[in-house]
Amino acid sequence: MKRNYKLILVAGARPNFMKIAPIIRRLKAQSDPQITQIAQIEYRIVHTGQHYDYEMSRVFFNELEIPIPSFFLEAGSGSHSEQTARVMVSFEKVCEQDRPDLVMVAGDVNSTLACSVVAKKMGIEVAHVEAGLRSFDLSMPEEINRIVTDSISDYLFVTEKSGVANLKKEGKPEGRMFFVGNVMIDNLLYNLDRVNTNHAQFKHRELKENFGKYIFMTLHRPSNVDYKETLKGIARVLGSVARETPIIFPVHPRTSKMLDQFGIELSKNIYQLLPLETRDVLK
Repeated sequence: MKRNYKLILVAGARPNFMKIAPIIRRLKAQSDPQITQIAQIEYRIVHTGQHYDYEMSRVFFNELEIPIPSFFLEAGSGSHSEQTARVMVSFEKVCEQDRPDLVMVAGDVNSTLACSVVAKKMGIEVAHVEAGLRSFDLSMPEEINRIVTDSISDYLFVTEKSGVANLKKEGKPEGRMFFVGNVMIDNLLYNLDRVNTNHAQFKHRELKENFGKYIFMTLHRPSNVDYKETLKGIARVLGSVARETPIIFPVHPRTSKMLDQFGIELSKNIYQLLPLETRDVLK
C-alpha cells in the first residue's frame, strides 16, 4: 500500500455511524505492529448531516467513540432528490480539497449513493460496506441506493453470505468481493463487553428492572410514521399490546413530530423516552 494513503469515511445516518465505528477502531490501532499493513492510512470522517438531530448524533459519537468529523455537510431534510443533490455538491468540494485515494461508504442511505457517485466521477476508488444486500423491492429508495452503489464500487465488503450470492448473480467480479462479516455484530460484541465490565448505573436501568418483562420498541420508518391512518393503526395495536406488557419506546424525532402533527396519543403503558445511549439499550 502506498505511503500516506488517504481515506474518507462517509456517515450520513445514525446506523452508518455504527457501521463505521469498528473500522475506525481498527484504524486507531495503526501503531500495532501486527497490523502494519494499514499503518500509513490517513483517514477523515465526513458527516453529511442527512440525519441532523444533534442529540441523537452526539449520543452515537460519544458512545461509539467516533472522533469529531473533519467535515460536516449539513444536508438536512428534503425530498430524495433535494437531499442527494445537496450531499453531492458539498461532497465534491470535500474531495477537491482533500483528494482522497479511497472513499468508503456504508449501508444504503441517500448519502451512500451521493458520495459514491461523486467519488467515482472524480476518479476516486469507492468501497461499499454492507454490499450485496437486496430486498428485490424497487419501490424502496434504499434498494436503488444499494444497486447503484454496488454497480460502481471497486471494493465490495459483504456482511452476509446472501450478499455474495446476490453480487455473483449480478455479474460482479469475485476479485472485488470480500466477505468480512457483520460490522453491526462487531459493535454489539464490543459494547456488550464494555457493559459487562462497567458497573455504572445506566440512566433507565431501574425502569427496566422494575418492569421485569417488557417490550423494547423503535419506530421511525417513513412508511410507518408519515401517514396518519397508518400511524393511528400502529398506535391502536400497540395500545392493545401494552395492556398486557409495558413498552419502552425511545422516540425518534421524526416519529415525535408526526405524533404531534396528527394529534395521536399513545397508551400510558408505552413509556416514551428521549434517544438512548447504546449501552443503556443493552443493559
